[in-house]
Amino acid sequence: MTPFDTQYKEAIRQIMTEGIDVPNPWSGRVIRMLPGVTLRVDVGESFPVLTLRKIPLKLFIAEQVWFLMGENNPTWLQQFTKIWDEFTEEDGTIRAAYGYRWRHHFGRDQIESLVNHLSDNSASRHGVVVTWDPADDGLGVDTKKNLPCPYTFTVNIAGGKLHLHNIVRSNDMMLGCPHDAAGFALLQCILAEKLGVKPGIYTHSISNAHIYDNHFNEANELVGRSNEHESIKMEIPVGSYDRAKRGDVELVNELFSQISSQYQPLDPITGMKITVNVY
Repeated sequence: MTPFDTQYKEAIRQIMTEGIDVPNPWSGRVIRMLPGVTLRVDVGESFPVLTLRKIPLKLFIAEQVWFLMGENNPTWLQQFTKIWDEFTEEDGTIRAAYGYRWRHHFGRDQIESLVNHLSDNSASRHGVVVTWDPADDGLGVDTKKNLPCPYTFTVNIAGGKLHLHNIVRSNDMMLGCPHDAAGFALLQCILAEKLGVKPGIYTHSISNAHIYDNHFNEANELVGRSNEHESIKMEIPVGSYDRAKRGDVELVNELFSQISSQYQPLDPITGMKITVNVY
């Protein structure tokens, strides 16, 4: 199995065998959770796309491009997926849209500042991008349709490689985690190409790693799977960062073609539905 498959499968096994069952009042379901789960892969050696079941590749690719556009309106993204539609407010915007938070919400373009800062000082340890707004998110704020799950990430350059550490407060392990890990690893690769370095270690640290009770059978099925899939190599087209900012649809297609040509997953595990929570 690939390094990501191996670690992900072990995380699912641990949650199912050692996890704590917690009623979730916002969804009416029970989650089985473990605190403090971390997955860590060398993206330059093996891009973290789950192969133990088929996942929709174009979805996470288009989403990351949309994030880099800095939009909080899902219109552009809807040509690829409607995954964010249920989080849209009455005014047609998504209040916790990650890209908008990165590029506009705090009165500063954090992504552009990150690129400029690391271009000037590659050894800096100040490469932090924040999505969570303490003035608006959580701690009793329960009127919003969505709150950021990956709420901050840190970028470091060392050894000629760009390393990205993603901090996730809450991760639906059967549906959200594979999607988020692949998406943020893609962001890592795009930033690395922009900064003229190679992608290095991607770290995915989860405070609350959980499986919903209506996914228990599917989780057990996945734990019983194994394959011999070769590692997927990602080569980012030159200029991808600037093309993503412009919402270049062809960039999505190019990245999809590159990954899909190497992707030979096991069969999908069908029937799993996203559980929408307030928190």
